[in-house]
Amino acid sequence: MRAPILAAVAAGLIASPAAAQTASQGNAQGELAVTIYNGGQSLVQDVRQIRFPAGRSRQEFPDVSAQIRPQTVSFGAADTAIVEQNFDYDLLSPNALMQKAVGETVTLLRINPATGAETRERAKVLAVNGGVVLQIGTRIEILRDDGLPVRVIFDSIPPNLRAKPTLSITVDSNSASMRPATLSYLTGGLGWAADYVSLYDEKAGTVDVQGWVTLTNTTGTTFENAKTLLVAGTPSGGVANNVRSGRYRPVPTAPGTLRSAGTETAPREQLGDYYLYPLPERTTIANAQTKQVSFLDVARVPARKIYEFTVDGFNNMTEPASAASVIKFSSSREGGLGDALPAGTVRFYQRDLRGDPQFIGESRIGHTPMGSELGLKTGDAFDVKVKATVVSRERRTPTIWRSAMSYLVTNARSQPITLDLVQRGLDWYWSETRILSESQKSERLDSDGTRWRVTVPANGETTITATFETRY
Repeated sequence: MRAPILAAVAAGLIASPAAAQTASQGNAQGELAVTIYNGGQSLVQDVRQIRFPAGRSRQEFPDVSAQIRPQTVSFGAADTAIVEQNFDYDLLSPNALMQKAVGETVTLLRINPATGAETRERAKVLAVNGGVVLQIGTRIEILRDDGLPVRVIFDSIPPNLRAKPTLSITVDSNSASMRPATLSYLTGGLGWAADYVSLYDEKAGTVDVQGWVTLTNTTGTTFENAKTLLVAGTPSGGVANNVRSGRYRPVPTAPGTLRSAGTETAPREQLGDYYLYPLPERTTIANAQTKQVSFLDVARVPARKIYEFTVDGFNNMTEPASAASVIKFSSSREGGLGDALPAGTVRFYQRDLRGDPQFIGESRIGHTPMGSELGLKTGDAFDVKVKATVVSRERRTPTIWRSAMSYLVTNARSQPITLDLVQRGLDWYWSETRILSESQKSERLDSDGTRWRVTVPANGETTITATFETRY
C-alpha cells in the first residue's frame, strides 16, 4: 500500500517557480582535492568562487558529502568571518515531502478511467502514519491505493528539504566582491584498498606484480575532477595477550605473510608515519562507484615456491594433512619490488600448458615496508602431505615429561620439493622445552617454535624425528 502511494506522490510533484530555483542544477563544487585514508575517512578541500555581499549573508554549499562530519568543517575566505553554520541533510523524497506537508493543503487530481475526465479537490494533510489521512471539506479520507489514477500536487517545496546535501554558512563580509572561499571537512564513505595481480612463473622463478588502487564512494555525492591523494597507514592499537598462570603465552599459529620486516625507505612522499600515493591525474569519483587505478607495475621479480606445515603441540594426527603452498619474494630495492606495499589482497595466476593464465590462490598482506621478505600462501598442496605421530611419551619426574615425535612427509610430485616443517607449542603449556635429540638440525624460531627445512625426493618420502623434554 505505502510504496504505490509514494510513487504517486513523486509523479504528481509540482512546485512554484520560486521554489524550483532552490534545487541546484549540475554540480556546484569548485576546485577539489580529496585525501583518502585507510579505514574509510577522507579529507575534502573544495575551493569555490563566491560572490559575497557586504555585511551578513547566508551562503549555501550544495554537493557536499552526505556523510560529512559537521564538527570538522573549516571555512576560509578573505575579509570574511563565520557567524553560523548548518548542515541540511533532510533530502527531498516522496516520503519526506508528504511528511513535511502535514498541516498543509495539497491538491488531489483524479482521472476517471472510463471518461478520462479530471477532478481536482483541495485536501488538508492530517497525518502520515502508515498511510496518508486527509481532510477534504467536512469529510475525512485515507489516500488509498485502489488502482484509480491519482496525483498529489504540492504548492511548493518546504524550505528545509534539499535536493542534495547542503551546508549553509552565515558569514559577515567586510566588502562586496567575488573571491575564493575554501571549504574543508572530514567525511566517511570514501575508502580505498590495494589489490595486486601477480603472474607467477615457476620455471623461471619470477613473479610479475601489478598493483591497483580500488576506490569506493558511498557518500551520496560525486566528487568531480578531484586531485586525489591516498594515505597508507594504520594508527597503532592495543593487542590482547593470552594469559595463563599469570604469564604471557603465545597462541600457536601458522606463519604469517610478513616473514621479515624491511628496513629500506621507499621512494615516496611521507606524511609523518604514513606513505602518500597521489593519483597521477585528476579523477572523478562517482557516487556508488568502484574505480581502479594502477600504481605499481614490476616484472620478473625473483620468487620461489616452498611448502610449509605447522604442527600445534605434541599430538597424534589421525590422517595426513596437506602442506601449504607458499610463494616467497621480496619488496627490496635490489632483487625485489622496490616499493612499500599498502595493505591489500594479492591474487596469484600461473600459466597452464596452453599458455593461459589461471588463478591459483590469494592472500592478504598488511602494510609492508620496502625490503621485507614475504611468504604468501596460495592454497593447500594436493600432492604434499604431512603426518605427525607421538612415538612415545613418559613422565620422568612430577614436573618433567619426555615426548618422542615422528613427522612423515610424502611427495607425490614428479620433482623434489622443499618443506618448512614447524613444531609449535613449545612454550604454551609448560615453562621450558628442550630438544634432546633430532634426526636433522632444526632452527629455533622463538620460545614457542622450531623449524626443520626438509628436502623430499620426487615421488618419495622423508621422516623427521625429535625428542622433546618439557618442564612445568
